[in-house]
Amino acid sequence: MKLDSISIVLVRPRLPENVGAAVRVAYNFGIHSVVLVRDEMPEWARMAKTATHNCSHILNAMPRYSRLDEALRNYNLVAATTARRGKKRFAERNPKQLVEWLRPQLDNNRAAILFGVEDSGLSNEELKYAQMVSAIPTDDFSSLNLAQAVAIHCYELYQGLACGNGADGGVEYIPQKTLATSYERENMFAVLDEALTKIDFLDDAGRPRWMANIRNFLARMEIESRDANLIRSVCKKFVEYRG
Repeated sequence: MKLDSISIVLVRPRLPENVGAAVRVAYNFGIHSVVLVRDEMPEWARMAKTATHNCSHILNAMPRYSRLDEALRNYNLVAATTARRGKKRFAERNPKQLVEWLRPQLDNNRAAILFGVEDSGLSNEELKYAQMVSAIPTDDFSSLNLAQAVAIHCYELYQGLACGNGADGGVEYIPQKTLATSYERENMFAVLDEALTKIDFLDDAGRPRWMANIRNFLARMEIESRDANLIRSVCKKFVEYRG
């Protein structure tokens, strides 16, 4: 089942009750993998209160990481959710479009969907790991809590992947290739950054803007492991050549 290839990743949530509520709605829509990025595990009793006893097995199995890059290292597809706008951010898609992006790729890839801290969402530093961004369309006033945002995305995932209600109308699709993992991509970006610095393309002032643009460009390329290794190898030669 394609939903088994998807994890909900909660990045630094403040309230244990919000974690429990997010686990509950994910479980309601067939998603059993929830990952926590937080310095400490929240109080179990407070999470369990909103998760209910039916979801206690998910809370018990929920992995916790202190760093987002460690949490994402084995995922091939990373999508972020946001209600914020900014010049350095991706062009957002809505949750239904997120499902259409994921659908043909889940046979051979694992996907993580990121949700940020309650009051401010994901930072630019956290968004850099994403290949696409999903934003829930709202009217002029936008104030959805964490569990509501998780629920809307999980509902669309369930409808599109488990119920066959996608925009393709049930048309057959060709499963896509296995993509590079987040760990492989981040290694590639680290060496690429180093190489571009060595040839004086990047400086401290322009680095964030240029690297954000490069990340956005390569996110559209659907890079496989061999592609990431090739780019990394070429960049390492640049670094070695320049000393």
